[in-house]
Amino acid sequence: MKPRYLGLVGDVGGTNARFALVDGDGRVRNLHVYPAKDYGSLSEVIADYLQRTMGRARPPRAVIAVAGPVLDGEIAFTNLDWHVSEGDLLATFEFEAVRLINDFAAQALACPRLEADNLRTIGPTLRGGGPDCPIVVLGAGTGFGVAALARGALGDVAVATEGGHAAFAPNDDVEVEIWRRMHVKYGRVSIERLLSGAGLFDIYSILADLKQEEGRHADERAVTEAGNAGDPTASEALDRFCAILGSVAGDLALSFGARGGAFISGGIAPRLAERLASGGFRRRFEDKGRLSPFVKEIPTALVLHPYPALIGAARELEQMERL
Repeated sequence: MKPRYLGLVGDVGGTNARFALVDGDGRVRNLHVYPAKDYGSLSEVIADYLQRTMGRARPPRAVIAVAGPVLDGEIAFTNLDWHVSEGDLLATFEFEAVRLINDFAAQALACPRLEADNLRTIGPTLRGGGPDCPIVVLGAGTGFGVAALARGALGDVAVATEGGHAAFAPNDDVEVEIWRRMHVKYGRVSIERLLSGAGLFDIYSILADLKQEEGRHADERAVTEAGNAGDPTASEALDRFCAILGSVAGDLALSFGARGGAFISGGIAPRLAERLASGGFRRRFEDKGRLSPFVKEIPTALVLHPYPALIGAARELEQMERL
């Protein structure tokens, strides 16, 4: 007997599009990852996936987590030249229902369901403010995503944001100089300008120039590998990246009153796990002046699950099923 599927779930970022099916027991199955640059539209990827996994059959519903703001059921991707609407997907694939949600909103829905082995505590082990307190999820990859989860007796509500495009606030003279040079290059300097793959490379390049060194590494992956192997300037760039991430995470925890915890996700952080756990991340997270005692009680954790947005999309799919 063929399995009954609740629906299709997806996680579409600036680099990869991930799709899976959710079975009748809520399990995520048949995962495939597609390089987004190889396709002209989201519909092309979905058609390829459904043909590969289901042939002519179609699941009844779809929830797709997308990297960018969803407005009135539509998205123009921030870091990808695609425009998608729920109406177009309904018409093309004849689903009963389709929902587009922000990818970090999906991750916020996922975090309360992640098992302990999919999380790594950063800093002290803290209880936080209890299961009804808000949480915040943030992470760097192609861009920088932020979402919150409001929690209560009636259930959890994900709050999608574009917090990654808030302005970057330097913390010391080195960061003021980084800001100044990036302002010359880009104009307004957002958090995402630094806390992203391209931002990490910019931080490294500026630090190398300040030392009158010739940058020896070609991209952010090379910088990460070299820094983790002991290259002094690359290592300094990684430490600076982690410290800035700590400052931003603490600011967001304050902004959302996230006493339930701050969760660090995205493609870059897992490669910096040891550095996040032992370096300046938590110090800068807690360094909030008069509000430091408040923030010191907020737990922080690194999300190790490779596909948290799919878990969150599956949770949203279950809620659609119950309506």
